Amino acid sequence: MAETFLFDIAEKVVEKIVGLTVDEVRLAFNVKADLKKLKDTMISIKAVLLDAERQQHQNKKLRLCMCKLRDIFYDAEDVIDDFKCEALRKQDAINHPNTNSSKVRFLASCCTCLPLSFSLRMGHKIKDINRRLDELATEWNSFDLGPTSDDRHVLRRETSSFVDSSDVIGRDEDKENIISMLMKPSEDGNIPVIPIVGIGGLGKTTLAQIKEKDVDSTLDALQARLRSLLNDKKFLLVLDDVWNENQAKWVELRNLLRSTDGFSRSKIIVTTRHSNVVLIMSPIRPYILEGLPLEDCLTLFTKWAFNDGAEKHYPNLIRIGEEIVKKCKGVPLAVRTLGSLLFQKTDESDWIYIRDSEIWRLEQHENDILPVLKLSYNYLPSHLQRCFAFLSLYKKDKIYSSDDVIRLWMANGLLEHPKQNQEWEDVGKRYLNELLSRCLIQKENEFRLKFTFKMHDLVHDLALDVSQKECKIVNSETKRVDENVRHLLLCDEKLVEVPRVLEEMKNVRTVIIQYASKRSKIVDKSLINLCVSNFKYLRALEFRKSPLTALPNSIGTLKRP
Repeated sequence: MAETFLFDIAEKVVEKIVGLTVDEVRLAFNVKADLKKLKDTMISIKAVLLDAERQQHQNKKLRLCMCKLRDIFYDAEDVIDDFKCEALRKQDAINHPNTNSSKVRFLASCCTCLPLSFSLRMGHKIKDINRRLDELATEWNSFDLGPTSDDRHVLRRETSSFVDSSDVIGRDEDKENIISMLMKPSEDGNIPVIPIVGIGGLGKTTLAQIKEKDVDSTLDALQARLRSLLNDKKFLLVLDDVWNENQAKWVELRNLLRSTDGFSRSKIIVTTRHSNVVLIMSPIRPYILEGLPLEDCLTLFTKWAFNDGAEKHYPNLIRIGEEIVKKCKGVPLAVRTLGSLLFQKTDESDWIYIRDSEIWRLEQHENDILPVLKLSYNYLPSHLQRCFAFLSLYKKDKIYSSDDVIRLWMANGLLEHPKQNQEWEDVGKRYLNELLSRCLIQKENEFRLKFTFKMHDLVHDLALDVSQKECKIVNSETKRVDENVRHLLLCDEKLVEVPRVLEEMKNVRTVIIQYASKRSKIVDKSLINLCVSNFKYLRALEFRKSPLTALPNSIGTLKRP
C-alpha cells in the first residue's frame, strides 16, 4: 500500500516557515499575514495527521484527500525554498559587488531588480496555496480526526502457540541448535534469554512454536496470575515478536519472574526483528535465522501449490515453480504466499504471470509476506519511513554505499538538524544504524568513513510498495508516470534517447540515471538539459558511471540553496 509520508513532510515545511528570517520575508510585499495563515493551517492539519495515517488504508476518500494535501505541502515547500534561495542570491550579489566576471555582474544587477517581480510572484503563489487548503478544509474536517500520540506498539501482529510440525520444512538443524542453547545451564544464576533474530517471514515464530519432548510447555500469555502459575515450576516462556525497547518494562517482567522459585532453572525464548531488543534483554549472542536452502523452499512451495502428490502430473509447472521460488530468496513466508496464490491453478499462464510479476504488485492477505514485513516499516518513526522509501531508488541486488545514500537524503532535506558538535553525515549514519538494527538492511563491508550494505529482495519490494506515489523506476518503455511523482530512477540497459515520459513531468526533485551499456555522451547531455529545463525544483541529479567527462553549461542555471 502506497504511503503519503504526510506527517514528515508537514513537519519539515512548518520548520521551514518558522525558520524564515525577517529579511527573507521582506523579499515579497505583504506576505507576512499569508505566511502566518499558511503556518497556522499546517500546524492544525499536522496535529491530526498521525490519526489520518492510521485510518487511511480503511478509508479511500481520506487517502485521496491526503494525496491532495501532500501535493499542496510540496508546493508550499518549494515556495519557502524560493524565498531562501532568493535571499542567498541577493546576499551573494551584495558580498561580491566588484567581481570581474560579466556573468556575476549581470547576476548581481538582476538580484537588485528582481524583488518586485519576485515578490508579486511569491505573493500570488502563497495566496494560491492558502486558497487550495481552504477548498479542501470542508472535506478534511468531515473525517473527524483527532490528535494522537506517535505510539507504534499497537501495530504488532497476534500469534498463537500452535503449529503443525509437519508444516515446518528445512528447520531441523535450527531446531536442534535452539534446543542445545536451551539445555545449557545458567552461568550467573539469572534466567537465560535465547534471542532469535531475523527479518519478517523467515520463520522465527514458527521455530519458537515447535514443541519438543525435551522442553517444558510454553505459556501463552503473561497475565496477572503469572506468579502463581510459575511458582515452584521449571518453565519455558516464549515471548514472540517482541518490539519493546523500553528497558524498564523488561526489568519489571524479569523481576516478576525472578520472584518464582523455579526462576534459575527456567529459560526464555524471544523472537524479534530488532537487535536493540536483544541488547536490552540478553547478553547471549542471538541466534540469527538464515533463509532456507532452495531445495527446502521448493518442497515447501510444492506443499502449498498442490494437493498431496498432484505435482507429479505437472512437470512443466514445477519447472516454472523453481524460478518462482528463487524470487523468494529463502524466506518461507514468501514461498508460502506465492504457493498459495497458485493452489489448484494448472494453467501455465497463471504460473508465468506470478513468475514475471513483482511480489509487491501481487494480491496479499493479512498474514502474507508483504503485510508481515510492513509491520517493520509501520514501527519506524515517520522520518525514517521516508528515508527507507528512498532506498527503492536503487536496483535489486545493488550494494549500497552509506555516503551515497546519506547525500541523497541530505539533498532532499530528509535529515533532522544535527545536534551540537555533529555533522549532517552523523545524522545520516544514525539513521542507517537504526535501519540495520531493525534488520531492514544488512552491512556488507566497513571502511574508515563509510560502509556498504545490501537489502533483501523482499525488503526492496516493501520499499517499492510504500514509495510508489513518490518514487518511480522508468525506462524507455515506460508509457506513463503520475505527474506528482517526485523521485525517478532511470534504469535502461539500452538507452539511446531521452524517454518521452520525462518531457511531460514538472515536479521532479530527484533524478538518478543508472549505467546503461550503450548510453552515449549525447544522451547524457540531453538528459541534463531536459532536467534543467523541466525540473525547476530539482534537488538531486546523479549519473552513475556516466561516460561524460564534463557537464554541459546548462547545469549552471539550476538554483543552489
